[in-house]
Amino acid sequence: MESKVQTRVDSPNGIIGLAEESELWERRETDVEAREELVNRYLAFAKSLAVRYRSQAESLDDLVQVASLGLVNAVNRFDPGRGVPFIAFASPTITGELKRHFRDRTSSMRLPRSLYDRIGQIDIVVSDLTSQLNRDPSAAEIAAEMNCPESEITEAFEAGQNRHPVSLDQTPGSADDDQNSPAEWLGREDSNFDTAESRIMLRSAMADLSGEEKMVINLRFQDGMTQSEIADRIGHSQMHVSRMLKRILNRMEDRLPAAA
Repeated sequence: MESKVQTRVDSPNGIIGLAEESELWERRETDVEAREELVNRYLAFAKSLAVRYRSQAESLDDLVQVASLGLVNAVNRFDPGRGVPFIAFASPTITGELKRHFRDRTSSMRLPRSLYDRIGQIDIVVSDLTSQLNRDPSAAEIAAEMNCPESEITEAFEAGQNRHPVSLDQTPGSADDDQNSPAEWLGREDSNFDTAESRIMLRSAMADLSGEEKMVINLRFQDGMTQSEIADRIGHSQMHVSRMLKRILNRMEDRLPAAA
């Protein structure tokens, strides 16, 4: 059966008739020019599919090249005798090529194919809803449009954002940044790092102190209270607090290693 595709192209005749289209398919295997003519006629259709997959992760020119490759594969594989319109046959072939491109080429991290497919579907829905609403749609609106749980939309967003991890050696994009790379601004030096070992040893030395003794130590050295203030707090005399502190410090000194 002949292909029932009718295509408008720039030619003196305006609309290419079904007979001419059918003739091109018959000559496709032996005539390179016939194959090229078929590709050129449907190139605009391939570009329209590429536009639907446009995103910040990949340039439109690259996507058009991928879609064009899918179109060539579709032209080579199409069987006019099956009675299926070429566009119906070519559409899944081209979109499949685009999806594989996103899955295999544009991500530094490999994600499940189902997640890649969902990201592609979300991009299309976001584009359509943005045009309708004149604003960016919410995750709930996208989920309602796709008839799926909102959690799946959130998962896809997070996966899409994490497909391209940033190198710690990458130079920041802003010219106003004082730092040279994320390695210098993602973290900072711990101001307590130098005292970490001392704190560990003190914690060990205080392990067998009673609750009242630990409270006295904290009030004196952490809160900075005087012996008289501590005495008022715990209900003892200042002399009692002084003797207690001396006894506690002597015990802790015995447990701490001698200074080098």
